[in-house]
Amino acid sequence: MLTPLLRQRESTMVYDPTHVLAPGALRAILEAARWAPSAGNSQPWSFIVGLRGDATHAAIVDLLSTANQAWAPAASAILLTLHQAATDEDHEVSYSDYAMFDLGQAVAHLTVQARSMGLQVRQFGGFDHAGAAARFAVPAHWAVTTGIALGLPGTRGEEWNLPGWVQARSRMPRSRLPLERFVHSGEFGHPADFLG
Repeated sequence: MLTPLLRQRESTMVYDPTHVLAPGALRAILEAARWAPSAGNSQPWSFIVGLRGDATHAAIVDLLSTANQAWAPAASAILLTLHQAATDEDHEVSYSDYAMFDLGQAVAHLTVQARSMGLQVRQFGGFDHAGAAARFAVPAHWAVTTGIALGLPGTRGEEWNLPGWVQARSRMPRSRLPLERFVHSGEFGHPADFLG
């Protein structure tokens, strides 16, 4: 049976704009990311964290796409994720072929921890990556990868002051491909026998 933490996870675009994320809660969420597995225990991830009302949050909001500026600022925190792309600034040698995969695992851990605390996470890619690297002095051997909105989901009806497209998306039912579409055995495209 699927854990409710995953079943009830949503990529919400409607956040409670009054919710304040306590330092201890944020630390616990990032601690979950810290304990994610990684190739060779390389832990090739970093996070830039902005809490609503601070300068980092405001700077991240300025870098967001117009669409993401419509909803993300209400989140209690906005994070930028980074992965180590090379061994150091003087080398173009890939740090790890699996660094982005490892970052994804760290974000997944973070997401489940947040959900266990009654919070929701929405990941996004719509922002000025180069601008973020420059604004936050990201070293050349690190790559700004994705953004994360984190906070307490708003209640039904709180989306009324958001653009119509956000309201429509916030009401869309969740859907997923059936296992038969992506679990194979024998050869690619053949649904695994155990699926029936």
